[in-house]
Order: sequence, then structure tokens, then C-alpha cells
Amino acid sequence: MQRRHFLQISAATPLLGTLGAALPSVAGAAQRPADDGWRAYDVATRIDLSERTTQGRVWVPLPARQLVGSGGAAYQRLLETRFDAPGASLAKVVRGPADAQMLMVEWTDATVPQQVTLVNRVALRDRATDLGAEPRAINASAAELRPWLRATPLKPTDGIVGDTARKITADAGARTDMEKAKAIYDWIVAHCHREGSVRGCGTGDVKFVLTSGNLGGKCADLNGLFVALARASGVPARDVYGVRVDDSAHGYKSMGKSGDISKAQHCRAEFYAQGHGWVPVDPADVRKVMLEETKEGLAATDVRVRAANAMLFGAWEMNWMGYNHADDMRLPGARQQGPIGFLMYPNGETAQGRLDSLDPATFRYSIGSTRVAA
Repeated sequence: MQRRHFLQISAATPLLGTLGAALPSVAGAAQRPADDGWRAYDVATRIDLSERTTQGRVWVPLPARQLVGSGGAAYQRLLETRFDAPGASLAKVVRGPADAQMLMVEWTDATVPQQVTLVNRVALRDRATDLGAEPRAINASAAELRPWLRATPLKPTDGIVGDTARKITADAGARTDMEKAKAIYDWIVAHCHREGSVRGCGTGDVKFVLTSGNLGGKCADLNGLFVALARASGVPARDVYGVRVDDSAHGYKSMGKSGDISKAQHCRAEFYAQGHGWVPVDPADVRKVMLEETKEGLAATDVRVRAANAMLFGAWEMNWMGYNHADDMRLPGARQQGPIGFLMYPNGETAQGRLDSLDPATFRYSIGSTRVAA
């Protein structure tokens, strides 16, 4: 069965449910933001299951339809989604926890090519919170923030995580949400490090990071640690899982990637401060600059590190596209029921089992980014 679809994303078009007959492609019909610092990108994911069986399935994360920062200003909008899955017996958009959305494709005929191409057009603009502004009167309710205070299997808030959080905030004399988050951010930058040998973005197992003896990891580990320590301190926080889509306009080689972005996945973090809203942070990228910006590495006192450190508490350069906030999720319809730590990579399975999402050469997927006219 030929599956060729085009979705126009707008406020009136929910990205839900099984996709039936193809929707018409109408050039320029998608809702586009005004040209106020926005940049648009086509992000194409191509998957080819070379191991064809009657039980082939893939799950590909979709960008969040809209991401909004403090003051209600959007910094990401999904403009268009289209995909082509020839020979598929099923192709639909499914939703997981925390509004994570993904394209699920299934093949039951081992004699046909098992391929899918997914193209998302997104508009992005840089995000920053004015930390010096007077707090606003409008705040989120306790019910809205409760999901972002809970413990998860990979982000416990008791034991060594709770003990570490209490020590960090007590040593800093931190009392407000903003002060606690800044103390945790500074502690991670000062005491943790990026471990280049870790596969992918890490596992996000924050207890292991704290008990490993070296406080090392990658973005899912270090920014996940920020989230867990913040929650243990009573500060709502969450990861935002995504992928880099362009080079850094600030000149950082280590904080950007364009063209082939198959291995450019990156997770970020944000915390909620009453009166300010969701505040973006990225301590993991500060450590990435220290390790990878030059072959020799950079000291914490280097002007490039100090600039990144200052920028990444309160701002994100949006050469990056966000997918979702979902942790410890089960893939809808998967035969292997074990959860995945987060949805940031294409996932797949065949009759022989689950495919290795961290090995695009073996899994045979590629992700490419192209800047386009907004």
C-alpha cells in the first residue's frame, strides 16, 4: 500500500490519529510567523530497514508544534510535515506522554522496500528570558507544575540526588527558585564534565552520574542531572529533547551542526520560576565548549567559556529544534515493552528485535537539515 501524505500544521489542524487519504499539498498555505528573527529549516529523516521482515516498525519523533518561552513568546513553530512510506501497511501519527508525538510506520510485507522519508519544516528564533525584569503577576498553577516536580526512574529526587540538592542550595544560601536553579547550574558547570566516550547523548541516569565517581556524561546525563536536582529542591524543571539544525551564529563550532545532523541530537533543560515563567538553561553545553571547542580544550577562565556560561543560564540560540519533554516512555505498539529513556532518536524494530538507535549506519537512517526561505 502506497503511503504518501502531506500535513498542513495550523491551529485548526490537530496532529493526531491515523492518517487516511492523502491531504493536498498547497504551497504557502501553512501558517507562517512574521519575519521577526525567525529562520526556517527543512529537516528530513530517511530510514531504510535493510533487514526486511513481516514485523518491521519505526517510530520517528516529530518536532513540537509550538514551543513558548517566558512572556508567552513562541520560539519554535512547526509549519509543515510530510512523509512518504511506500509499501507500508500502517502509517500514523501517535502521541506518547508529555505530548510527545511521533510518526509510526509498520510493514508486514518482507518483499517490498521498507523505507520512509519524513520532512518537517520548522521556524525557529532565539530564546531569552530577561532575568533582570520585574516578576510578572501571572503564574502557573500548582496543578500545571506538578508533572515537572515528580521523580522518575532515571531522575529520582530522594537518596543521593536529594542529599546533593540540599547541600548545593544550602552552601549557596539559595532560597528562591531562581537562586536554587542558579546554584545547581553553577555546581554542574564547576564539578561535572563531558565524557566523550559516552555513546549518543548518554542514558540520562542521574543517580549513576552522582555515584560513578567522576560526575561525567553527555547532555542527557548533565542536563538531566540539573532537572533532577532542581526537582529535588522544589523547583519545577524538565528536559527538552531535540536536535541541532544549524551552525552557531556565535562562532562556537561545538554548539552547532548543519547539513548531515544524524548524530547531532541534543537535549536541553528549563526550570520554572514564579514571575518569570520557564527559563532556558544548558550547563551541558558549557562543558561541551570546554572539551570540544578546540583540540586542546578550554579552561573555565577562557573568555569563550565564560561567554557560553553566561549565555546558557537564561538563553538558547535556536540553531536547534525541540521534540518533546517525555521521559521513560514506552513506544506505542512496540513488541518489546521495555521503556526508552527519552524520544530523541528514530527507533525501530524487526522480527529480530529492537534496532540500535545510536548507530545510524547499522540502523540505516539519516537526518539532514537545510535552511529555507521562511
